[in-house]
Amino acid sequence: MKKILVFLFLLPFFNVGANEHKLYSMPGTQVIPIKDTISNKQYELLIKLPDDYAKNKDKNYPVVYFTDAVEHIELLSSASYMIMEDVILVGISYQKDIAEDLKQQYGVHVSRYMDYTFKKTINPRHPKIKFGQADNHLAFIRKDVFKFVESNYRTEPNNRTYFGFSAGGEFGVYALMVQPDTFKNYILGSPLDEKVPTLFAQQHAALKSKQSAINVFISYGELEKEIAPFIEDFVSQLSNKKYKGLASIKHIAFESYGHSDSSPLMAAHGLKWLKSLQPKSKG
Repeated sequence: MKKILVFLFLLPFFNVGANEHKLYSMPGTQVIPIKDTISNKQYELLIKLPDDYAKNKDKNYPVVYFTDAVEHIELLSSASYMIMEDVILVGISYQKDIAEDLKQQYGVHVSRYMDYTFKKTINPRHPKIKFGQADNHLAFIRKDVFKFVESNYRTEPNNRTYFGFSAGGEFGVYALMVQPDTFKNYILGSPLDEKVPTLFAQQHAALKSKQSAINVFISYGELEKEIAPFIEDFVSQLSNKKYKGLASIKHIAFESYGHSDSSPLMAAHGLKWLKSLQPKSKG
């Protein structure tokens, strides 16, 4: 009985070791609630600051904005630490106050089907999803996200970069064509699964202006046989139209890689490309 009592006394301490491990949080990363002031939707920003941000109080930093925040924050944090440390990362979350029935049916990421797509279609199999809300989401980024970030952090407003993969890449293609001045640099991975003549029809005048000087990086996995022709066609049209507003276009097909596994390569190659575009530091 004494042994049993001793065991019961010690049991809570055993449970602490088994069940109450301290959760790891990414150093230098902040989670900021933010509201779309047009639609009243709620989002979060995941903001990762460079290690030397607090020490270099007179220094401004370029910013990489990215969608699918939770999925990409660790990948981009690691890639930037190894390749391009002096950059602020700003991840834009999925909608936080999404309807519970949609969340239960499609998952917490359901808003990406609406926010990242530009074709306003109705799918009979998914009648609850309002596809084609990219215009609203882009307005939210331009109006609310930029205002918050650039009012609260030391940034270079003329050196914004967008990073988007898959549906996030599609959103980036949309932004590039209809509001190209939103970002100076676009890193787009596996961004298209069909031709986009409607976007070329909506091309913004800034694409034809030398003052824009926009840079575009596009990648996909060589094994993505279904989407490869659409991406190649899009890159070909961008090049053939000779837009004066595009300073550079680079695209890569990663040999022997498919869709999901090309994402880490996109981050590494994309940030290396982005670093090459930065002004050389003096001295």
